[in-house]
Amino acid sequence: MYKGKKIAVIVAAAGKGKRMGGSLPKQYIKIGGQTVILRTLRTFSLMEEIDSIIVVADREHLESCRDIIMLGGIKKVEAVIPGGRERQDSVYNALQEINRRLPGTGYVLIHDGARPFIDEATVRAVIEAAAGSGAAAACVAVKDSLRRSLGESSRSVNREDYYAVQTPQGFKKSILIEAYDKAMRDGFTGTDDASLVERAGYEVEIVKGDYRNIKITTKEDLPMENRIGTGFDVHAFSEGRDLILGGVRIPFEKGLAGHSDADVLTHALMDALLGAAALGDIGRLFPDTDEDYRGISSMVLLKRVAGLIADNFFSIGNIDITLIAQRPKISPYTEEMRSSIAAVLGIDKSRISIKGTTTEKLGFVGREEGIAAEAVCLIYR
Repeated sequence: MYKGKKIAVIVAAAGKGKRMGGSLPKQYIKIGGQTVILRTLRTFSLMEEIDSIIVVADREHLESCRDIIMLGGIKKVEAVIPGGRERQDSVYNALQEINRRLPGTGYVLIHDGARPFIDEATVRAVIEAAAGSGAAAACVAVKDSLRRSLGESSRSVNREDYYAVQTPQGFKKSILIEAYDKAMRDGFTGTDDASLVERAGYEVEIVKGDYRNIKITTKEDLPMENRIGTGFDVHAFSEGRDLILGGVRIPFEKGLAGHSDADVLTHALMDALLGAAALGDIGRLFPDTDEDYRGISSMVLLKRVAGLIADNFFSIGNIDITLIAQRPKISPYTEEMRSSIAAVLGIDKSRISIKGTTTEKLGFVGREEGIAAEAVCLIYR
């Protein structure tokens, strides 16, 4: 068996995540405050059976991946190396690295960096099977009925004959290297590591996987996460300026003082959205010391905030904004404000509430020295 023989894990995390969309590859998305790649690595790093880990990352995020691993306190990672053009090339690179760095390795596990919910029991089952038969892959029985396409028609097939393949997949190192060398010589690209080993003439044992061990591929694969954000802003009145609220010009004798257009309502909303996503605040993203933002429309800034929210795979649930002003009355303009904000955020205006209140002539608002706004939002992914 494998006792006394070292086990190395290759974590394939060099994908671009194009099907996920957004600016970050899926392995760097955070789930519950922790990146996918960190969750994936932690399981292997804590197992006594695992001796070393090689991570394959895309070149653009190579240093970021190393930083995540170091700051996350992940042990046993021997190297983070650049990936190749295809996943198969990336794993092949990692195998060469194992040969150079870890010549005493007897078995190799290969796991997708975007499968963060792998459990120790599945890993151990794959190790045991690979030690016994030389090659093993975690799989789960297909739940749905299946049909085979036949051009213009289709035919049902027996789902009991099929399994969905997962990772990790485990192999005796010599078998895996033989299979990869053959594939590279022949210019053959397989669907996974087990397919290469099978093509080299070896049987691959099926190990019962776990339905929770999903691969994060599209936004729908992410666990539902709801977040609430709040924002508050205040601006003093100023002579000689337009009063802009929610992207709408309001007829009034004064405007609001500010570096941008001083749209206090939209500023509160942006801070609520950024706060919910833990992406900072408008003072940090759009500082009033930057001349690029002098006089800029807050709707332009809101559009940028919406992009950041989308890039982090969040959607907006609903928005509730309260404008606090003694004057002017905003009720004649709230529908136009809702429409303006909805168009920028790309959501239906039924998700946006805007209402006004006074302070009964108390405080700076009551003295008509300025306007305040408070926003609350729900975002989800």
